[in-house]
Amino acid sequence: MRIFLTGGSGFVGQHLIRQLRAEGHTVLALARSAASAQKVTDAGAQPVRGDLAELSGRNGPAVRPAWSDHLHEVEVVVHAAARMEFWGPDARFRADNYEPTVALHAAAAHAEVSRFVLISAASVSLGGQRAAVVDENTDTGTPNIAYSRVKLATENALRSAVTPGMSLVILRPPFIWGPGITTIADAAEAATKGQWMWIDGGRHVMDYVHVDNLAAAVVLSLTRGRDGAVYYVTDGHPMPIRDFFTPLLGTQGVDVSRSRSVPLALAAPIAAVMDGAARLLRRRTAPPLTNWLITIMGRDRSYDISAARADLGYTPRVGLAAGMLEMAR
Repeated sequence: MRIFLTGGSGFVGQHLIRQLRAEGHTVLALARSAASAQKVTDAGAQPVRGDLAELSGRNGPAVRPAWSDHLHEVEVVVHAAARMEFWGPDARFRADNYEPTVALHAAAAHAEVSRFVLISAASVSLGGQRAAVVDENTDTGTPNIAYSRVKLATENALRSAVTPGMSLVILRPPFIWGPGITTIADAAEAATKGQWMWIDGGRHVMDYVHVDNLAAAVVLSLTRGRDGAVYYVTDGHPMPIRDFFTPLLGTQGVDVSRSRSVPLALAAPIAAVMDGAARLLRRRTAPPLTNWLITIMGRDRSYDISAARADLGYTPRVGLAAGMLEMAR
């Protein structure tokens, strides 16, 4: 099968290219720069130079760029590219994530691509939704950061689009980890400076997915899954935050086992004040404590992956111990 991939030079994208190639698929990967093109080439994909912004008109009038002709050559589009930050205004994420995704989805349908796979985020249900365990039928509530709000809006736009002949599958991974992880850098730096802090001793339950498990789910989604369906994809073993992040940061040479803890009853109001003040002043960077951090570290949250198991045939391949050992190496 021939696949068109966005985000191929990123952490998830490079792992995904390797798994797709291992399964015998041909991968065409969009690359904005020479450096990105080299990364996707090294991973095993054929680079296609171009920018999603050309489709959406983010950097000027929307055009039909030459690279979009390659959409006529593939059966499936896998959209993994996205700006991922935990702070910032909705407008920035709409310009960088929503508009390019909607435009790519429309272009793929016009090119008669048979399937579009979107890598979304489990965080679309973080914020107003406070259930300890959620599945695809649980009301998402209102996400409390722009990244997640726009991800949810993007899902809704694609699911409501009329695309005869092209099906849609949406995957919602939570925290993605594994070799090459980039999102852990800030946490490791804070821990090195003695700024790492647990809430309620790190006892609240979290969920996560190894990057190779997510890639396996994407491979399954090429041919399986109900049209328009969303699927949570995790490692299937939620655990207390402390039990996950202590060994994860340990692979980076950082010990957080003796870090201080703050009770949620104290941290939550402080975060509300700091978060609100920073937004009011339109700060470009997040304060040390935010409502988002309270949400992910001060609440129990796991995801039921029964639907992914049943519809996709998904079974997590990489376990916690093996994944941590690989990272330590």
